[in-house]
Amino acid sequence: MQMRQVTMTTLVLVVLLGTGEPGAVGVTHSLTYFLTASSGVPNFPEFVSVGVIDDVQIVHYDSNTKRAEPKQDWMEKITADDPEYWNQQTRRNEGNQEWFRVSIETLKKRFNQSEGFHIYQWMTGCQWDDETGEVTGFNQHGYNGEDFLVLDLKTETWVAPRPQALITKHRWDHDRAGMEYYKYYYTQECPEWGRKHLENGRSSLLRTVNNKELPSVFLLQKTPSSPVSCFTTGFYPDRAALFWRRDGEELHEEVDHGEILPNHDGTFQTSVDLNLSSVAPEDWRRYDCVFQLEGVEDDLVTRLDQGKIWTNWEEPTDPPTPNTTIIIIIKAVLVPALVVMAAVGFKLTRQRTGEGSEQTRLFSQL
Repeated sequence: MQMRQVTMTTLVLVVLLGTGEPGAVGVTHSLTYFLTASSGVPNFPEFVSVGVIDDVQIVHYDSNTKRAEPKQDWMEKITADDPEYWNQQTRRNEGNQEWFRVSIETLKKRFNQSEGFHIYQWMTGCQWDDETGEVTGFNQHGYNGEDFLVLDLKTETWVAPRPQALITKHRWDHDRAGMEYYKYYYTQECPEWGRKHLENGRSSLLRTVNNKELPSVFLLQKTPSSPVSCFTTGFYPDRAALFWRRDGEELHEEVDHGEILPNHDGTFQTSVDLNLSSVAPEDWRRYDCVFQLEGVEDDLVTRLDQGKIWTNWEEPTDPPTPNTTIIIIIKAVLVPALVVMAAVGFKLTRQRTGEGSEQTRLFSQL
């Protein structure tokens, strides 16, 4: 099974991984939950829980708001069948919050730690294929930059990459009732919840790979000495390329490529920065930004024009619409908070699956 390693080296709010094809017909779907506890991290909630369906955030809870809240309008449909859904999610996360609070203190003792930043994260979920019926679940824990515990459903055991996790591995390996629950949850309950969310959000989630949506393109620059960022948003699918050219030749130096990130509506965004500190103003016209979408023959080319750049120090010649203005502000200031996942030097090896926590049973103690 393909694995992906995610590394975050500073305290950030990062956008969740998004390399799949949300809602593509005949491919897999995933339901994923990220639960994060922190200790010693200023100005950040001690506990955060985020739910994601096919790379689109659907629910959020943190220890500051103390309330599970929908992140998509269509998530409100869930209350038609279950009026108490959000209250139940709130109570469940309150229980998870307390479990994580105790657990992170336990881990600090095991690792002989006291002061400083500490992060404990649980990633849990399932992936299913609507054509083959194949379902895969996963359950992974990480602590302070390293994998801590990983559930192996095939052997029905826990894998402990670190010696400090062995005591928990042995305890959880002997929890046969818990293992039976996880087998049922990951193969039955999790995909059932995932399909329900997909149906409720069908209009925005169930695009097909044949749909091609081109993005809006903006040129951004914070100050006259900052790099110029070519920012694109609203394209689908995510198989796309964005790069700078000079005199028609792609540039590989003085450029910084951003990741392709999911938007709330299932489309994607990305950016590429160009350092112009050594380029004379009269030579700017030699540069352009090129966007390419797989399956679309014509490139989307945006020429570097100082009069079209949105900055913090001067407005462009043609001001954008109010909606566009909001997009630009989000890009410049809030893009890292599109979907919340907290980490301090946290590394987690992620299987290309999702995992659910709709009704997930609380663990016994670490």
